[in-house]
Amino acid sequence: MEKIFVLMGGCSSERDISLLSGRNIAEGLRSLGKYEVAEIDLKEESLASVDLSGASKIYIALHGGWGESGGVQKELDRLGIPYTGPGAKASQIAMDKIATKRILDKNSIPTAPWTTVTADAPVCPLALPVVVKPPCDGSSVGITKVSRPEEWRGALAAASSVMSPDSKEILVEAFVPGREMTVGVVGGKALPAIEIVTPHGWYGYDEKYNSNETRYPFVDEEEAKRLKLSEIATAACDAIGCRGVTRVDFRVTPEGEVYVLELNTSPGFTSHSLVPKAGMKTGLSFGQVCDLILSKASCDHE
Repeated sequence: MEKIFVLMGGCSSERDISLLSGRNIAEGLRSLGKYEVAEIDLKEESLASVDLSGASKIYIALHGGWGESGGVQKELDRLGIPYTGPGAKASQIAMDKIATKRILDKNSIPTAPWTTVTADAPVCPLALPVVVKPPCDGSSVGITKVSRPEEWRGALAAASSVMSPDSKEILVEAFVPGREMTVGVVGGKALPAIEIVTPHGWYGYDEKYNSNETRYPFVDEEEAKRLKLSEIATAACDAIGCRGVTRVDFRVTPEGEVYVLELNTSPGFTSHSLVPKAGMKTGLSFGQVCDLILSKASCDHE
C-alpha cells in the first residue's frame, strides 16, 4: 500500500484545529483500505526530525504559520515529495491577506474596499463598520468587527496580539453587509457553494468551531450560477497561482454584488468544516473527498 504521511499540529495559533483536521483526514484515508497512513504531530517549524522515508505523498493538514505560508511546502519541494494544496509561492501569497488583496485588485477580481494601518493608528481611516484583521492568521483568530469608534483600539490590540514582531501592517476592510458564502476548489474545479448563516450575522472563531447554531445550507444552483461564484472562485485561485485544494470565501450584498474576502489554502477538515461538506454533496464519502485532494498532490522540484 502507498504510505501517506498526514502533517498536523504545528506551532501556530491554529494548532488545536489542525490536530482535529489531521486526525479526521487520517481516519478518512484509512477507511478506504488502500493506504498506510502515518500521523505526524509537528511541534517545530522544521521537518528535520521527521523520518519521511517511504512516503509516497504528504497530506498537509497544518493550519496557519509555517505550515500554510510556504515553509513546509519549500522543504517538501527540496525533498521532492508530492504534497497536497498549493505550492510554496501561492501558499505564501494566500496566507498574507494584504498580498492577496493586492493581487485580486490587480486582476480585477472584486474584493471589499481596504487599507492598512499600524497598531498605533489613532482613528479608523475607513467609514465604519469595518473588519480589522491580522494579515497572516486564519480561523478568525485576532479578527474584530468594529462598529463604534470606541472599539477601534481594542481591535488593533487583538490583531497585534497574534502578529509576528516583524509584521507592521494591519488590514482594515470595509464590512460588506449581506450574506457569507464559500466555494471550495479542487484541481481547478469548483465544488458546490455553501452559505454560512450565523445567529448574529458574524462568523468568528466561536461561530466556526464551537457553535451549534451556525448553519451551512447549500446555495441554490441557479443562484450560485447567477452570482458567478464558481467562476470568481476559480479566477481568484488562478490569480494567486493555487493548485490542489483552496477554499474561497465571499460576502454577497443584498443587491447581489460578490466580494472575495480571502483564500484558504489548507482548509479545515473538522466536523464543522466546509470543503468536506461540499465534496460530500457531490456524492463522495468523507474519505473519498480526502482521496480526491490527495490525488492532486504535487511538488516543485528544485
